[in-house]
Amino acid sequence: MRAFARLYVELDAGTSTLDKVAALRRYFSAAAPADAAWAAYFLAGGRPRQVVPTSVLRALACEGAGIAGWLFEECYQAVGDLAETIALVLPPPTRESTLGLAASVEQLGALRGAAPEAQAAAVRDWWDALDATGRFLLVKLIGGGFRVGVSKLLVQRALAEVSGLDAKLVAQRMMGYTDAKRAPDAARYAALVAPAEEGAARAAGEPYPFFLAHQIEGVPQDFEARLGPPSQWLVEWKYDGIRAQLVKRAGQVWLWSRGEELVTERYPEVAALAACLADGTVLDGELVVWRDGEGEGGPAPFALLQQRIGRKTVSKKMMAELPVQLVAYDLLEWQGVDLRGEPQHARRAALEAALQGTALRLSPAVVAPSWQELATLRAASRARGVEGFMLKHRDAAYGSGRRKQEGLLGGTWWKWKIEPMSVDCVLVYAQRGHGRRASLYTDYSFAVWSRAPADAAQAQAVIDAIAARQPAEPGALQLVAFAKAYSGLTDAEFTQVDRVIRANTLEKFGPVRSVRPSLVFELGFEGINRSSRHKSGIAVRFPRMLRLRPDKPLHEADTLQTLEALLGRGSESG
Repeated sequence: MRAFARLYVELDAGTSTLDKVAALRRYFSAAAPADAAWAAYFLAGGRPRQVVPTSVLRALACEGAGIAGWLFEECYQAVGDLAETIALVLPPPTRESTLGLAASVEQLGALRGAAPEAQAAAVRDWWDALDATGRFLLVKLIGGGFRVGVSKLLVQRALAEVSGLDAKLVAQRMMGYTDAKRAPDAARYAALVAPAEEGAARAAGEPYPFFLAHQIEGVPQDFEARLGPPSQWLVEWKYDGIRAQLVKRAGQVWLWSRGEELVTERYPEVAALAACLADGTVLDGELVVWRDGEGEGGPAPFALLQQRIGRKTVSKKMMAELPVQLVAYDLLEWQGVDLRGEPQHARRAALEAALQGTALRLSPAVVAPSWQELATLRAASRARGVEGFMLKHRDAAYGSGRRKQEGLLGGTWWKWKIEPMSVDCVLVYAQRGHGRRASLYTDYSFAVWSRAPADAAQAQAVIDAIAARQPAEPGALQLVAFAKAYSGLTDAEFTQVDRVIRANTLEKFGPVRSVRPSLVFELGFEGINRSSRHKSGIAVRFPRMLRLRPDKPLHEADTLQTLEALLGRGSESG
């Protein structure tokens, strides 16, 4: 446990890729297999389940430190991270723990569902045997808040260096490793780093590592010089759904999300359609709700798919109302033969042949003689319910992960997405960030006007009323919160906004501050839909700050009517 805690802090604090890989390599070289198994699980994205409520942890920390709750909260506000606050306020340990990571996780699992008294006694005992670093990690694991600044690719790279294996083989073996239904152990770790065997068979349901795309920037007028003619590329619509691999082996179908979660039970209609495929077939594609309509219908908005994402059992009624299909766009394995090294055009031809006569949906190819004509088609993406285009070179193999390739033609898949929707909105709430941004207010809530103010004076009257804590009268002009965002600004811009927030704070609600409206931002987002859970009645997808708008007066910020108009465009697309 102590060794993994030191590794966690080292990874979280560092920024150098080489240093992070070196730290991982040192840990895996020295760790016991059972400990290494759990370390690989957590670092590759496996999530611990919450064992003890955070309210209990706070109370126990106050008891252990001998401080009042209000003082703990003040410390938390200064530090910005619960685990770090607890680690700092507790007195030094009286003994030293020798438990490894695997044994600690096993004991944590035993606490789940235990009586509150037993949980409290166990936590006190742990804290008394761990230093500040160990306590920090333990709270992260107990509270289910484990996050660390390292990518799965770096973990795979470190394991490859330790084992002497090719990193692509390690990536392949790690597929499904973080599936919560299978706990990691020494045997699974040994299989992960075992010497390569020529022609070793894959496990029946095991998928391949996903090949990820890069966003391509620039104007279509430059694409001919950068990419060559469109005839050298396979162009397909980019669907707004869930990336998935469908595996058919040994007479059974498995469906894996890009997050390496087995989701077969959530989309039984997809598995049923795939039952006719030949054994030894692996398809790559996108899960979407496909609506009925004229011709073949079209993809429905992502918001409808969200209604099925969290459901592990699906009723016939829901399947009828929200039918999901896999739109297949690549064939990774056919009749047991790995096709990933074949050129894209050959895999496409094999995919078309494999799906012929089945009810599975093939992603249509888009053909145009010039990039400019493709750009014209792309401009209508929202009307089609898609996000733009995918560009895949005809001769490209299927890679692994999101790896930068040499040049533009080196096998990279490109996303040529349409510009995000955007509105100008007003900052109204702020919350501290996490990690290295824990001392700054970086998580913001934004609002738009309920209707357009008549002029600057009318808008100022509303702001004055907000500052005076006067509730808005029904039907009166007001600012309506509709979105939260925490990304898009530079460190310098976050620091600048933080100063404004501190100078214009009206009230504090725990870690949140209400702010006197004074800043306008341009906020971008990928999608928009109605939502009964939000006061505005609207929810946006993947919001991010595009820029500060110091040039924009507050009364010229956008309105709910602006969002309604965008919603209308989204409805047409979906």
